Amino acid sequence: MSTRSVKDLQAKAEILRRVRFALAQSEITEVEVPRDYISSSEHAPGSAPVLDVFEDALNDYKATVWRTDSAGIAKTMRQALDGCASVVVPAGLDADWLTELADLSVRVDEFEAQLSHEELDQTDAVITASRCSVSHTGTIILDGEPDQGRRAITLVPDRHVVVVKADTVYPTVPQAVAVLQENPTRPTTWIAGPSATSDIELIRVDGVHGPRNLQVILVVD
Repeated sequence: MSTRSVKDLQAKAEILRRVRFALAQSEITEVEVPRDYISSSEHAPGSAPVLDVFEDALNDYKATVWRTDSAGIAKTMRQALDGCASVVVPAGLDADWLTELADLSVRVDEFEAQLSHEELDQTDAVITASRCSVSHTGTIILDGEPDQGRRAITLVPDRHVVVVKADTVYPTVPQAVAVLQENPTRPTTWIAGPSATSDIELIRVDGVHGPRNLQVILVVD
């Protein structure tokens, strides 16, 4: 280990020591956080009212929403990739979803052979599944499962095509968080429409923190 690394570790240890000392001397008592906020809805996950709210929120975010059933995923996938010549997919993605993409260059991002950031930047789109979603906020959540892949592949290509199954769309955030708590150590990515930000003059800039184009395939069986 280099001298600088050793000094960095010593500095961090000293900071933590001082924090622990300060907390021990503090008279602050633990505050009970109220948890009486709304954690459920009168509508069931994946029900028609929940999906309608979800789609409205996504449209407001300027995402494109495609509704289909399981048999129509592959065909819809090809439509969502119109204009693209190359695509990257995680290793665990359902192969049946890719049957209509014979005319595209499809590359698989393997855990043992990950694509470089340069290779991802030269790829037009990425396809992933999703873990769960929140209808009220129009948020889609990934947690790194094999059919979603690592975070980098969803942030670098300019278009993200994500498959959302209706029964994974929950009305509220607490319901979705309860799903994520089944695997609490996984890194999560929360997507609320295409990437966009504004500078100090409130000029909108797309694609700064992720794909500029979000295509959502909502599967309703």
